[in-house]
Amino acid sequence: MKYRWLLFDVDNTLFDFDAAELKALAHTFPQFGHAYTSEIGEAYHRINRELWQAFERGEITAVQLRTTRFQRLFQTIGFQADPAAFSDVYLGNLATFPDLIAGADELIPRLSRTHQLALITNGLSDVQRPRLAASPIGGYFTAVTISDEIGVAKPDAGIFDAAFTAMGQPAKSDVLIIGDSLTSDIRGGVDYGIDTCWYNPAGKSNPNGLTPTYEICHLQEMLETGVIL
Repeated sequence: MKYRWLLFDVDNTLFDFDAAELKALAHTFPQFGHAYTSEIGEAYHRINRELWQAFERGEITAVQLRTTRFQRLFQTIGFQADPAAFSDVYLGNLATFPDLIAGADELIPRLSRTHQLALITNGLSDVQRPRLAASPIGGYFTAVTISDEIGVAKPDAGIFDAAFTAMGQPAKSDVLIIGDSLTSDIRGGVDYGIDTCWYNPAGKSNPNGLTPTYEICHLQEMLETGVIL
């Protein structure tokens, strides 16, 4: 085996976060007396993506992110509600949707027979922990590192330090990180000195000058192309 440890990102790598996000919004808005529309979902996705990128750069905290995204969304759609209260209900709903990326439910049990598996995520603890517990793949991971619990996020080296501690300090050459984000997963892995696998199902361009060790469009390619075998 090329690697003893496979360090997976969570959202939009193993879990279909975009699908779960829209389901959670569709459940939450009616609870606050407002109909949900696809336009709301599109606006939220854009605002949320921008704020998570700011979080990766250290420009806002996780606490600020929780409410700021809804403050901006409500301003955009002309809706009045308490952003903090809305956020609490939304996160509770989001935690109930452990939707998986196609193939993840087959890949992870297969890999667990030959590798140690770990997770590293910039998500919120009160969302990620319940989703993992409710998921058919949650029990296969030896170590789970969540930025919300340690105070630093990918691509910061601090979260990789925490992950390696949770994994028992393996050699960097024994670890491969797999993730969908160039700016957090791949940038973080490259800067930390570990091999990287960019999960790129949409065939996005790579404008950042980063060179991942591998690039795949489907999770099953990890086996079919011999990425990790």
